[in-house]
Amino acid sequence: MKRYLKHAIFLLLYMSLAVNLLADTSWLPGYRVYGEDDSVSYPVQMTDREWKSRLSEEQFYILREKGTEYAYTGEYDKFYKKGTYYSAATGQPLFRSSAKFNSGTGWPSFFAPVDRSAVVLIEDNSLFMQRVEVVDSLSGSHLGHVFPDGPAPTGLRFCINSDALIFVPEGEEPPELINSGR
Repeated sequence: MKRYLKHAIFLLLYMSLAVNLLADTSWLPGYRVYGEDDSVSYPVQMTDREWKSRLSEEQFYILREKGTEYAYTGEYDKFYKKGTYYSAATGQPLFRSSAKFNSGTGWPSFFAPVDRSAVVLIEDNSLFMQRVEVVDSLSGSHLGHVFPDGPAPTGLRFCINSDALIFVPEGEEPPELINSGR
């Protein structure tokens, strides 16, 4: 437990110092970053009750309540099989294993999504920090955050919660895609 506490304190300090860079989003060329008060429309709309019937308790907490898992505890941290990571909320493809790297932060990290349209980026000024939230473009479900400290070729680090993802090994069938919730 002490190890996790040390890591959590380090990450909070790191984020509070480095995250002020995020006020200027020019490091996200080609992406639109919505303001917290901007209205974004998502095709998949469900009630909390419907989401709870589809998702585990942990998934609901992360995807629908903007929670996070503890660092180094997620299934896909230090996981490097070939395949594709899909949204646990909608089943849409989000990231390929070829874009995954070990960031050392304790969360699965990717330098790019499958396609820019798979995610929506939103200003996040919670916890006394300025960050950029990453959500599933079909449902607005919280996936994680993106930071400007990733490797080439993009320089980005999409830091994503394992519980927000479904991994499908190369050559296997993807999960069912939800196009609309009603």
